[in-house]
Amino acid sequence: MDIPRIFTITESAHRIHNPFTADNYATLGAALRLEPDTRVLDLGSGSGEMLCTWARDHAITGTGIDMSPLFTAQAKRRAEQLGVADRVAFIHGDAAGYVAADPVGVAACVGATWIGGGVAGTIALLAKSLRPGGIILVGEPYWLRVPPDQQVAEGCGAGSIADFLTLPDLIASFADLGYDVVEMVLANQDGWDRYEAAKWLTMRRWLDANPDDEFAPEVRALLASEPRRYAAYTREYLGWGVFALMAR
Repeated sequence: MDIPRIFTITESAHRIHNPFTADNYATLGAALRLEPDTRVLDLGSGSGEMLCTWARDHAITGTGIDMSPLFTAQAKRRAEQLGVADRVAFIHGDAAGYVAADPVGVAACVGATWIGGGVAGTIALLAKSLRPGGIILVGEPYWLRVPPDQQVAEGCGAGSIADFLTLPDLIASFADLGYDVVEMVLANQDGWDRYEAAKWLTMRRWLDANPDDEFAPEVRALLASEPRRYAAYTREYLGWGVFALMAR
């Protein structure tokens, strides 16, 4: 079980696999007013930065589930590095359909809502693990500006303009599902630059080390096209944020 290889190449040096920075996660943890020993479930936990830093800074406990064996191993090393391996656990597995054995205070899916077939399905899945009065966290893209045509939408990584909503419409969609939006932290351009541009050096270093790999032509083509695509499309049109929700 693994994610597509291109991601384990381009994001192998990332600690955070979305446009958030360490400061964004610190802001979010403080905004949620996390109490010590709050149980947190993170579906699609990547390299574990959110759970590990919150365990260090707020004394939460947590479990992360991710399909990537590489990222799961990185998360375990990060927990050891920060001295919180006794407070957080990382499991290599399929987060789709995962429900915690015991209810948690925070149930999160930060940037992987495909596991539930979209935002609504992922919220429904997270709710199955949540204790009464708990908080759901959803990380999701939104349009900063609605693309003028299909080409621009595809340049942002969307299948169509309808794949994402504007920020006001995304917030309204949570209300339509029966949730109050009680907090949000939005990525900024620096976060986007760190997430996207950091891939380029990783790809170049990988190509230098693996010139004869059968995957090298695909990585080379991506490195040649990604900087311009990102500058022309994603950076101009796409936002991203984490939204804290409580059931009404």
